[in-house]
Amino acid sequence: MLILKPNCECCDKDLPPHAQDARVCTFECTFCAACAEDHFNNICPNCGGEQLRRPIRPAHHLEKSPASTKRFIKDHGFCKPTSHLQEEAS
Repeated sequence: MLILKPNCECCDKDLPPHAQDARVCTFECTFCAACAEDHFNNICPNCGGEQLRRPIRPAHHLEKSPASTKRFIKDHGFCKPTSHLQEEAS
C-alpha cells in the first residue's frame, strides 16, 4: 500500500492524499508535478524510475489507512521551498 508522503521532496509543497499533482516512482519518491516535469523530465532523480501521477486514496479509506505525516526533503541542488512555506516561516 502506498504511504502517501505529504510533500514534494524537492520544493516541500504540500501534497495531501487528494492532490492531483502528486507524482511518485516505484520507490515512492514523491514530487509535485511542476518539479517532476520541469526539473526532472518525469524521471526520479533518486532512483532513475519513471514519475507517474500518484493515485488518490478515497477519503473513506483514509481513516483506516491514513497517509504519512512524515515530511521528506532531499537536496537536489536547485530545489527551494515554495513561497507559501517561506511566508509561514517568517
